[in-house]
Amino acid sequence: MKFGIDRLLADSGLRAPLAGRRVALVAHPASLTEDLTHSLDALMECGDLNITAAFGPQHGLKGDKQDNMVETEDEVDSQYRIPIFSLYGKVRRPSLQMMDAADVFLFDLQDLGCRIYTFVTTLLYMLEAASGTGKAVWVLDRPNPAGRPVEGTLLVPGQESFVGAGPMPMRHGLTLGEMGRWFIDHYNLDLEYRVIEMHDWLPEAGPKARMGGFGWPEDRVWINPSPNAASLNMARAYAGTVMLEGTNLSEGRGTTRPLEVLFGAPDVDAKAVASYMRMAAPQWLEGCKLRECWFTPTFHKYEGALCNGLMVHAEGPFYDHERFKPWRLQALAFKAIRMLNPSYDIWRDFPYEYEYDRLAIDVINGGPALREWVDDPSSEPMDLCVMARADEDAWRERSAPYLLY
Repeated sequence: MKFGIDRLLADSGLRAPLAGRRVALVAHPASLTEDLTHSLDALMECGDLNITAAFGPQHGLKGDKQDNMVETEDEVDSQYRIPIFSLYGKVRRPSLQMMDAADVFLFDLQDLGCRIYTFVTTLLYMLEAASGTGKAVWVLDRPNPAGRPVEGTLLVPGQESFVGAGPMPMRHGLTLGEMGRWFIDHYNLDLEYRVIEMHDWLPEAGPKARMGGFGWPEDRVWINPSPNAASLNMARAYAGTVMLEGTNLSEGRGTTRPLEVLFGAPDVDAKAVASYMRMAAPQWLEGCKLRECWFTPTFHKYEGALCNGLMVHAEGPFYDHERFKPWRLQALAFKAIRMLNPSYDIWRDFPYEYEYDRLAIDVINGGPALREWVDDPSSEPMDLCVMARADEDAWRERSAPYLLY
């Protein structure tokens, strides 16, 4: 199969509309061709393109920034002598000066298929900055490694943030090219927009189909799009485990397997939590394997302390693409901890992605509903499921016209 960047490089006809126009690239470390050449280097080698600038999203063009709210400065590329603008520094929305650097913006970011992963918001901000200006945005499409499954409640209007670009569920099931089409219609944007589609991406084909792999093609290696997105297992679990960022429980930062655990803490009994989860909603544990683990973070939460936790294995023989529900699984872990210890200080109160007045868990979920469900001693798993199913069905219907594959 071919990703969007590979098709653009291979087909001069696709590049023809770029003739005589200044071109910028939005990229990160996973913006690679099939032979692992960085997209900026590959595009620079095209004699028929005029690359005048590049942009880096959160974590930077080089992907060296570890945590949230760690900013990247603008710079000049030492090899090509073009400006490298940061979309996670002094600004997160492209400024007029940044937009003046090019006529066409090639957006080539590997996403995880999750609302909170900020690259999807960066796409919206780029589209909004181009709207009404005569500028063009082309998405060089890449796979959604989580595939087509949809899960979670819709972001509540008024709860938008840098980790909440619009009323979509946590796991949205779209590629960035498809999401851009929805953004343009939903927000009534006016710009030249084009998707360089992938060739032969089969998002629901199983692992024996090299072009499918339940979202991620078997013939492409996984490269971290951000420092803690270290594996396909993480990409599948992320729509649940990312909620740990809004808690006092460790998400595994400071270890070699971040965001692949349902929690880690020195004062939580993982065996007891797993037992409660199996009792309360065994169907939410399907599609993966949970394994008790121990780890000592070298930095971040509980640095230097031995933590007990549960590792998620949504991979190999334990993975069932249709049954795996990471958002429900993570919610159930929170519920188990709350029911086993009603006074446990789960929710972290600190500024999260430049939101200072709301709890981080509410920013992450696009509203307070999940937190309220966890904290209500009378609530049952079915209560959350009923609420989520209505939103999931609504999103599937709403997003269906924008699917390209």
